[in-house]
Amino acid sequence: MELKDKLTTSYVAFENGVDINSDIHDIRTKALQNFEDLGFPTKKLEAWKYTSLNAVLKQDYSIFPSSENTVELADVKKYFIHDIDTYKIVFIDGKYSSFLSETTHDKIDVCLMSSALTKPKYKAVIENYFNKIAKQDNLTSLNTAFANEGAYINIPKNVEVDKPIQVIYFTTGAEEATMTQPRNLIVAEQNAHVQIIERHQSLTSNSVLTNAVTEVYAAKDATVDIYKIQNDNENASLVDNSYIEQKSNSIVSVHTFSFGGNITRNNLNFYQRGEHIDSILKGITITEGKQHVDHHTLVHHIEPNCESHQDYKGIYGDRSTAVFNGKVVVEKEAQKTNAYQQNNNILISDKATINAKPQLEIFADDVKCSHGCTIGQLDEDALFYMQQRGIPKKEAKALLMYAFANTVLESVKIPEVKKRINKLIANKLGVNIGFDL
Repeated sequence: MELKDKLTTSYVAFENGVDINSDIHDIRTKALQNFEDLGFPTKKLEAWKYTSLNAVLKQDYSIFPSSENTVELADVKKYFIHDIDTYKIVFIDGKYSSFLSETTHDKIDVCLMSSALTKPKYKAVIENYFNKIAKQDNLTSLNTAFANEGAYINIPKNVEVDKPIQVIYFTTGAEEATMTQPRNLIVAEQNAHVQIIERHQSLTSNSVLTNAVTEVYAAKDATVDIYKIQNDNENASLVDNSYIEQKSNSIVSVHTFSFGGNITRNNLNFYQRGEHIDSILKGITITEGKQHVDHHTLVHHIEPNCESHQDYKGIYGDRSTAVFNGKVVVEKEAQKTNAYQQNNNILISDKATINAKPQLEIFADDVKCSHGCTIGQLDEDALFYMQQRGIPKKEAKALLMYAFANTVLESVKIPEVKKRINKLIANKLGVNIGFDL
């Protein structure tokens, strides 16, 4: 049975197994019908022209893992940012792990999506925010139809969260192939401040497919910082759909670090609904082997006097492939917009490939918008200069690549996250540079 048929025939059994209200039932049913009509995306769609899911979709995935594996903290501690105190929402094979988690309802809600969808005290927030900005495309609709578990984070007005929040999804390989569909909802009310670290991590060599959807709402004067760490095993594939809506004077930043996995697709969509908004999208991608990473970004400038800044750096080796498709839309009413987009790439192998497509659609006449894209190799003169001063060629290459990517790291606000990313970069480049990155 094909995966699409398996999913659609499993829907009734899924809904019978969850406690859900009638409004959510209607949203689910409509989403399932939309997925049935659209099916999985193919390369015939312009947005998926360079990314094929055919090989991934051939696996016989377990949609609702029946086995439960116990995960000990000692075995997974290295995947946490454990240098600092944080709230934690941890899932194992799609199920909440109370043992590994640290949630709270003290002034803020850091808890489970399944609770928010079913308990009356969360009803107003769910009615106002759930599935309001998520696109009705193939994979987002599929996630909506089966949305049940994930992170629910609600930060009230004027609250600055005292420590970062980690959201981590582990897959243990209890089944030969596992598919999970986490659904996250993050609401930062007026003048709220929150920092979130997100990771999807497979603990197995078995095939894993994750289809995640996250909706983020930043009210007036709110600040939200999100760090996505993607360094999974070679048999794990991830489609990460993120939708962000911002109100006046809010600042939202999303840093995406893509270092591992089989196929990684990041769909990152910003909608600016107010004035004096700042949207920040930054990313570092380092690939090897036959890895494939696809970044699709959208910033929709709807009202005047707003800014957006995109800076994506990529380093590609072996037979790896990558895609960057960045789109900025400036509506006629969005005068005085300042939109910056830059995508720089280095190919360290003759067989690596990058397909880059920066786009601007501008309907206003008083704006400052720029975009650029570069694809090249390491500077041979700089390498020669460094080798002349006693730096081995391998380390010299690593230093140049680190310097190339460092502009993205400069805006990371959590020192421990920056330190972890630096270590991942050094490991990915296969060197010990000789100083604390």
